Formats: sequence, C-alpha cells, structure tokens
Amino acid sequence: MNLMSSTLLTEDTGIPFDELQAEQIALYRQAWAEAGHAHSPMVSVSRSIMPIVNDLDEQLFGHERHSREQTGRMPEPGRPVARFGRSYAGEPDLVAEMLLKDAAVREADHLLITVPNTLGLAYNIHVLDTIAEHVAPVLGWKRSH
Repeated sequence: MNLMSSTLLTEDTGIPFDELQAEQIALYRQAWAEAGHAHSPMVSVSRSIMPIVNDLDEQLFGHERHSREQTGRMPEPGRPVARFGRSYAGEPDLVAEMLLKDAAVREADHLLITVPNTLGLAYNIHVLDTIAEHVAPVLGWKRSH
C-alpha cells in the first residue's frame, strides 16, 4: 500500500502546508516500519504547477503568481477545517525554485502534476511540455521514455 497526498489536507496545525504534509509523510513511513513491513512504501504528492511562458499562460494563470495556501470548511456539516495548497505559477525558473523549497516534494518519491483538464488536451500538453523542458531539468529530473 502506497500513500498519495493531494493539495488538500483536513488538518490545520498552523504550520505551512508543505511542512505539515512532510510531517504526515514521515509519520506514515514511521507507522509503516513499526508495523513490520519489509519494504518502504512509495509516497506521492500532487501540486498545481503552471509555468508561465507565453501570453495565454499569463492570461489564464498570471493571477496565480502570488497564490497562497488557504483554509476553509468542507461543505458537509461537522467537517474539520481544510488546508488547500498553493498553486506554483510563474516563470519556469521561479516555479522550479518554489518546488525545490517544498518540504513535502523533497520527501516524496513522486510528484503528481495537477493539470487544468477543463482547458483541453492541447493546452495540457503545452503545460506538461513546458514543465519537462524548463522546470524538470532545474529539479534534476531526467526524461524517460
């Protein structure tokens, strides 16, 4: 069994989102080891990543450049406060820098990229190509086929 943690947490301890998520990853791995499992579980986190490289990107996601994590209540009565992670939007080098500083991204084995699926396949290919070409190399990622 592996762990996938999204851009939403239903816990709010007052520490930044990425640090809280990294803490949860560490606790999961500790519980896994204490349960006596022979192997380490894989852990993935997701992030909304929007590198801005052209006018359309700017028009659609320029307002996300100063995105901050948010808190709010889930619609169901009695649900705890939820923490929503920020979007990583801006020039590719800035986006890469933000991801390098993200504690949970550093702790995870995999980073899942949340794409704006309502904008269609062609735009999402553009986003993923931009990440692969401009962000991934800064993070030390290599393309595999």
